[in-house]
Amino acid sequence: MQYLWAPWRMAYIRGERQRSEGCIFCAKAARLNDDAEHVIAHSQHTYVTLNRYPYNTGHLLVVPFAHVESQEHLETDALTDLMVMTNRALTVLRRLYNPPAFNLGANLGPAAGAGIADHYHFHIVPRWPGDANFMSVVGETRVLPDTLDNSFHDLKRVWQETFGENRSEKNYDNR
Repeated sequence: MQYLWAPWRMAYIRGERQRSEGCIFCAKAARLNDDAEHVIAHSQHTYVTLNRYPYNTGHLLVVPFAHVESQEHLETDALTDLMVMTNRALTVLRRLYNPPAFNLGANLGPAAGAGIADHYHFHIVPRWPGDANFMSVVGETRVLPDTLDNSFHDLKRVWQETFGENRSEKNYDNR
């Protein structure tokens, strides 16, 4: 018999997540500690980070620096930047994990499933055939084959190999 361990998920399953004062996305951006915060890349208006409670390995969030609750409150430059960073994230995820499919989207408001409704963020979830297996459907448990730290280091390395420096850039070409 084989055992699958994902102990970091238990706090989330039990509803014991640490709730910090203020907005976690604003705090994450202000800390300037990309490794500790699993921030993979920055641009002028957004940053890309791993979801702390992922649906699948490589579940990324593209988060605007602007603290707004919905995308219609973002300026045009920020919206463009968000989509460019989403495309870059897709490129990196394809190169590293080779998923055949993705779920992309945002949950606007608690009724739509937003865990953090007051700061808009865009989800990128890599998908593979059979990833919604009996463990997640019946056991209400997700099995992730790698740690967040390993995923972060691999994704950041591939991002830098693909796009160079991970800080704000004016050139948005999609190599």
